[in-house]
Amino acid sequence: MRRPIRTAGVLTGLILTLGGIVAAAPDGHAAPTAPADIPACTQMAAQAGTETTDAVTAACRLGVVADLQGCVNGLTEAGVPGGAAAGACRLAAQEPR
Repeated sequence: MRRPIRTAGVLTGLILTLGGIVAAAPDGHAAPTAPADIPACTQMAAQAGTETTDAVTAACRLGVVADLQGCVNGLTEAGVPGGAAAGACRLAAQEPR
């Protein structure tokens, strides 16, 4: 499968996930977001030698919504080595420091 198709799939999943969170919020207000550290996730991916692209950021956002496997898969597809991808996704789910 080509990279643009994979990227489109990851982004579609992200949009559907985030749309479901907003739709489930009471009174139409956005649900409170979980503490997250997307910058730490993208920085760890960059330290592993991968350019910070939209695909990397989208994958880190999956870590924020507790889809760690989706996050790892997205980062791996973006070129982040497996161990660094798993660590970056764990950082995404943590409170920013």
